[in-house]
Amino acid sequence: MIEAMPRPALPHLHRERTRHGAPVWYVRVGKGPRIRIRETYGTPEFKAAYQAALDGKPAESASKLGAGSLEWAIALYQKSSAWGALSPATQRQRANIFRKTIVTAGSKPLTAITRKAIVDGRERRASTPCAARNYLEAMRGLFRWALDADLIKVDPTADVKALRPATDGFPVWTEDDITKFQKRWPLGTRERVAFDVLLYTGLRRGDAAQLGRQHIKDGVVRMTTEKTGERVFILIEPELAATLAAGPCGDLTFICGEGGRPLTKESFGNWFREACRTAKIAKSAHGLRKASATRDADNGFSESELEAKYGWRGGQMASKYTRAMNREKLAVQAAKRARKNNSLISIPAPGQKVRERSQKE
Repeated sequence: MIEAMPRPALPHLHRERTRHGAPVWYVRVGKGPRIRIRETYGTPEFKAAYQAALDGKPAESASKLGAGSLEWAIALYQKSSAWGALSPATQRQRANIFRKTIVTAGSKPLTAITRKAIVDGRERRASTPCAARNYLEAMRGLFRWALDADLIKVDPTADVKALRPATDGFPVWTEDDITKFQKRWPLGTRERVAFDVLLYTGLRRGDAAQLGRQHIKDGVVRMTTEKTGERVFILIEPELAATLAAGPCGDLTFICGEGGRPLTKESFGNWFREACRTAKIAKSAHGLRKASATRDADNGFSESELEAKYGWRGGQMASKYTRAMNREKLAVQAAKRARKNNSLISIPAPGQKVRERSQKE
């Protein structure tokens, strides 16, 4: 028999009694399936199972993972709508972080994870600030969900700050680097196809590995990016068209492995890194994305135009490139105004005189 829930009741939560009088709890949203909750009513485990059931996903039995443990909470989080809202790339990245975290602290009670434990985890990764930031973002996502699901009272990540990298991240490719790579890997090589796709589209590594003819219409790439879900629009340049015509390309993707098979983001990254080493260049695929954005800023792309091509939002990333270009122009223009004439000065060879020439020459 279904019993009326006392108020205030949890939405979509129903209670029945067995023929022996024992209460049975389940969640049913509308006319959807009944999802049984086997945990004890009022406990954190019950609340977590209820939250998972609202998302249409039955929770793991608490006894299998240790009710209330960090590993148990991670398993529930990975079945939640909050986890489902993350991009596949972010899910893979955070799942790798959680696997390592479970090895060292998976059996600890979720409520025993303190701010100090989060800071210690960040500091263990201090030598690689990007890894430290990714760790903090993964744990922050977990504990924000746990707080919302009423599994904890305090979020231990709330005021923990990410480490600031000492550099601007992946070094940008110079024009000399670009020429050097293209000389080592000429047209007709798989390495050149990968390189020119990265350079002339500015796509991230994972998106570049997935790019194929199906994404191009009327000479424009139209693609939803893996990391952020943003739609990007990229004009195919003549240089890239020539490279793709020379091949070799796969049937589904331009960048391919042996036999024309598509590459995963990870395998592509490893293979391309080796191609860079062979060309004696210690740079990355992401550094080519920076080179592409630098070129576009030099060619007069506005911030909104950069965002449309690179899938950025908010102006922060685009402004890094336009600001650098504008600063150079402003500095040169100001110095010219300060001169008595507006001539340009060339550095002479040893033994020669300094020569000034007008800008009309």
